Amino acid sequence: MSDLKNASKYYWHYLKRYWFGFTMTAILIGISTACIVIAPTYLGQAVSELTTYLQKWTSAATRSSASLGNFHKTLWIYLVLYLGDAGTLFIASMILARITAFSTGTMRVGLFRKMQRMQVQYFDSHSDGDILARYTSDLDNIFNALNQALIEIFLSVAQFIGLLIVMFAQNTTMAWVTMSSTPVALVIAAIVMKKAGAAVNHQQDDIGSLNGYINEQVTSQKVIITNGLQKDSINGFLKHNQKVRKSAMSGQIWSGILNPLMQGMSLLNTSIVIFFGSWFALNGTLSTGAALALVVVFVNYAQQYYQPIMSLTSLYGMIQLAITGARRVDEVRNQPDEIQPENGKDLTGIKKELQISDVHFSYLPGKEILHGVSINVHKGEMVALVGPTGSGKTTVMNLLNRFYDVDSGSITIDGTDIREFSLKALREHVGIVLQDPQLFSGTIADNIRYGAPDADMEWVIDAAKQANIHDFIISLPDGYETKVSDEQSVFSAGQKQLMSIARTILTSPQLLILDEATSNVDTVTEARIQAAMDRVIQGRTSFVIAHRLKTILNADKIIVLKDGAIIEQGDHEALLAEDGFYAGLYHNQMVTD
Repeated sequence: MSDLKNASKYYWHYLKRYWFGFTMTAILIGISTACIVIAPTYLGQAVSELTTYLQKWTSAATRSSASLGNFHKTLWIYLVLYLGDAGTLFIASMILARITAFSTGTMRVGLFRKMQRMQVQYFDSHSDGDILARYTSDLDNIFNALNQALIEIFLSVAQFIGLLIVMFAQNTTMAWVTMSSTPVALVIAAIVMKKAGAAVNHQQDDIGSLNGYINEQVTSQKVIITNGLQKDSINGFLKHNQKVRKSAMSGQIWSGILNPLMQGMSLLNTSIVIFFGSWFALNGTLSTGAALALVVVFVNYAQQYYQPIMSLTSLYGMIQLAITGARRVDEVRNQPDEIQPENGKDLTGIKKELQISDVHFSYLPGKEILHGVSINVHKGEMVALVGPTGSGKTTVMNLLNRFYDVDSGSITIDGTDIREFSLKALREHVGIVLQDPQLFSGTIADNIRYGAPDADMEWVIDAAKQANIHDFIISLPDGYETKVSDEQSVFSAGQKQLMSIARTILTSPQLLILDEATSNVDTVTEARIQAAMDRVIQGRTSFVIAHRLKTILNADKIIVLKDGAIIEQGDHEALLAEDGFYAGLYHNQMVTD
């Protein structure tokens, strides 16, 4: 029930703007319903007129007065009513098709825009495949339901209401007889729909998990092949696929069984109407023609009575997928945005210092990662963070750029807490070079100017030169206009990193964060990257995470982290003199190198 409530709110949010189109559709479907529910009465009249004609024709005394004129007239009205039904339905379908196309397009744009405002925590806690499934299968299910089921829902509800009105207007007793099997049908439908809803929910969640696994395996295919883990990869896929198969089969069985059950109820209902209608005809006060016409009309109504129910039940699987899809997409829509301060302050740069004061932080409640970390950095200083894996180095970086906010303590720039700056102002002054650089589809020039789209070509070339990547770029046939992407790139890992550094140089940040920028390259490329880093660091306040300690020997301050706490700090010479944890790391690396 909660899924239905949430789905209703989600659809209302996007469909309420199309009220005029829905109003026109409702009017057209009202006309269509009137045509379709009135038509059987004219069929009954036609039967009655034909019976009267035959009675007159079989008697010599009345044969001369027998005429098929009224019979033909009634048939023409019957035909016009069905044509009116078809015509109005066609126009209503076109209107709803337009609404569906525009509304689902708006949903897709809304989902994408929302993801640009969300906290990084969501992306850290959800697989890429599961997020992608919300764009693809979930939104496709919503589109299919709106495109195919919406007109049926409108029509079925209208026809059901119209049919009840006409049946009771024709004959109250026969109307109640026609409705007699409804309670049984509702109980059956409620049981089956509850089972089907749960099964479809599991199915979509399992599909999201499967997509996440496939995405993980595709991006790691070289590692899998290198280590000969193809069989393990297949076995993992089979386990996820088995779960999807079971949940999908369960969902299809429960969704598919509903329509045959309703068809059976329709046949039973028709039999009940025929039985009681015949009994009333034989024992009632109506003439033979009128009784026969009444039976014909209500047999027709009995078949139509279950038609809306059968239409809805045949679409139930699709409707449930749309409800589940709306629930999953709405989960994203209800995620909190990044916290923006009211009237956020502007940031013009670091004039004096950046301070990290007694910072405590945890990704999950009760599992603290940083325990009272304090670092003081003066303008233009280079601070290196070193320590074993899991010591909290990258967490410090996440806090500096406000990917996450501290639990307690503060991070200030010139005495102002970074939470008081607008996110735009803060991030315009923070540049990050990640361990695994990201390229985007487009040209080399587009990738370099990604953070500064208005930069002219002269600036792009100058940034590439500072990053030691210009010579390679101009050696390519198309130079800076060479098409690249992250999947099919002409760049090696080191060249990607140099491009990332060029991109950072172009944005000219005041605070620079380098996250193990040389960890995935050879020593020759490392030297080129190090030279580029030295250029970009010069004159800027910078934080550097490095596993290779020889890249940070000139750091103004080295912070040694272990288990989320600072255990040593100072410059390289001072830390060596202490002969502590850092000295041990350094001497071990020198021996290894």
